[in-house]
Amino acid sequence: MTDVEVIGATNTDRIMRIAHRFRGPAHSSNGGYCAGLLAAQVAAPVVTVRLVRPPPLECDLLVQSVPGELSGTLQLIERNTPDGDDRVIALARPSAMVLQAPRPATYPEALAASRHFAGFKHHAFPECFVCGTHRERGDGMRLFAGRLDSMRVAAPWIPDPLLADADGKVCAEFIWAALDCPGYFVAAQDGRMMLLGEITAQVLRRVHTDESCTVLAWRISVSGRRHEVGTALFDDDGEPCAVAHSWWIEPRH
Repeated sequence: MTDVEVIGATNTDRIMRIAHRFRGPAHSSNGGYCAGLLAAQVAAPVVTVRLVRPPPLECDLLVQSVPGELSGTLQLIERNTPDGDDRVIALARPSAMVLQAPRPATYPEALAASRHFAGFKHHAFPECFVCGTHRERGDGMRLFAGRLDSMRVAAPWIPDPLLADADGKVCAEFIWAALDCPGYFVAAQDGRMMLLGEITAQVLRRVHTDESCTVLAWRISVSGRRHEVGTALFDDDGEPCAVAHSWWIEPRH
């Protein structure tokens, strides 16, 4: 896989760069994709990533350990900002959360649900790498999660070979990305603006390209401006391959 990110090393710090292709909103990264890149640097099977600010595109982002925090906690920092300060973009830490996937939707059920994808009528970010309707096949993931019932949405997904490593399996950051956007469409069924605040995920196995997968998202709770959802990725046998717990936040303004 090329044109994904640049990770180098300077002493104990690393540098990460997110290409414009992987945007969610027009000027920032898809949240799940950025979270997956950062989570890959944490030595733990389950990782929580909290997004503090929209991850910027096409600039060097510093990955470093957080002084005084629990072992394995990392922060993603934008340096040399216009105001001269360093900005924390995201924090990642090992998690003890136990994640469980529910019964999957079948591929025909997910395919039928996707025809009712809310983004076909109105999409706040139509160029989103994951769910954007303006992205062509082979460019975006085109993961369109439509309503199954009042509590669940589902999407079919056949991963493109361009999302894979040399072993033919989808890179973990794209699996994290697939766990992102369906969560929004189950939390904001009325189309209100929300941003991914925090995601905890575990990749059980990386699916192969050209495999008929499904993604399921379900509502858990609502507390004021905070919406709690779950998402899961299933292979063509209906076995869970990745699962996530997320908090989506309605902006104050």
